[in-house]
Amino acid sequence: MTREPRLMLLDTASLYFRAFFGVPPVEGPDGTPVNAVRGLLDFISRLVDTYSPTHLVCCWDDDWRPQWRVDLVPTYKAHRVVEEVAAGADVEEVPDPLQVQVPIIRDVLAAFGIAVIGAPEAEADDVIGTLATEAGMPVDVVTGDRDLFQLVDDSLGVRVLYTARGVGNHDRVDEEWVRAKYDVTAAQYADFATMRGDTSDGLPGVKGVGEKTAAKLLAEHGTLDAVRAAAADDAVTMAAGVRAKVLAASDYLDVAPTVVAVRRDLALDRSLGALPGAPADPAALEELTERFGLSSPVERLTGVLAAQG
Repeated sequence: MTREPRLMLLDTASLYFRAFFGVPPVEGPDGTPVNAVRGLLDFISRLVDTYSPTHLVCCWDDDWRPQWRVDLVPTYKAHRVVEEVAAGADVEEVPDPLQVQVPIIRDVLAAFGIAVIGAPEAEADDVIGTLATEAGMPVDVVTGDRDLFQLVDDSLGVRVLYTARGVGNHDRVDEEWVRAKYDVTAAQYADFATMRGDTSDGLPGVKGVGEKTAAKLLAEHGTLDAVRAAAADDAVTMAAGVRAKVLAASDYLDVAPTVVAVRRDLALDRSLGALPGAPADPAALEELTERFGLSSPVERLTGVLAAQG
C-alpha cells in the first residue's frame, strides 16, 4: 500500500540539545560521551514510528548566528557567543561533552542515509522555512523553538510538533492552537513575536508591550506595518501610552521584522530527503555502532525504518 507523501523536518540542534540535557550521561567503549547521539536517534525512531513520514530531513545550522541578522539587531543571540570569529560564524556556547558528539551525529545520520541540509549564512529555521513552504506535501516541523509557529499553515498542511515539554509529550501546533494560545493568527505570529521580543534570542521587543498588548494591536490593525501607521497617525484611536511605546521603538521595528522572519527562499537541493528503508552504508554504521556503543538506538531506528518501507 502506497503511503501519502509527508515530509518531516527536524530542527536538529534543538533536538540534540534536548537529548544531551535530558538523557543521563553515558559513554561509549572509548570514553566518548554519547548521550546526545543516543537520544537523538531514539527521538527520530519515536517520531518516524508515530507519524510515518515518507521524507525526512535533519535541518542544520550552518550558521547559528548569521552576520546579516546581527548587523540589523546587534544583540541577536549575543549572550550565547563565547568567541567572535572575524571571518566566519561566531562560536556558540556548547558544553564540551555535547560538542564532541556533533560530528558523531553527522556520521551516524550519513550512514543511515538520512538527509542533512544546511545553507551558508542561514540557520536551521531558514532551511525549515524554505523546505516547508515549497514542499508540495503535508509537513511536520519538529522543534522546541516557537519562532517556527510563523510557518503553521493549515491550507498547506504545515504544522509544528512543539517539543518544549519533551519529544514524548509534544504539542501538535496548527492554526487553532496558535489562536488559542496567543490570540493571534499563525500568519500574524512573526509580527507578534517582533513586538513581544524574545530574551532567549536577544530580541528586546517593544519596551512595555507584552503578549496581550501585542495581540490586541494585531487584532485591531492586522499587521505590524498597520500598527506602526496607526501609531503615527493622531487621527487613529490608540491609547496614548501604547502609541508612545510603538513610536519610541521605531528604530528597532525598522529592522527586527527581517531578523524574526524565517527565510523561505534559500537555494536548496530539494531532491534529498526520501526516508531510507535501510541504512545507506551498513559497514560504516556497524563501525560507528561498535566504536561508540550505539547498538540499542541503532537497532531501534533500523527496525523502524524497515517497518516504514
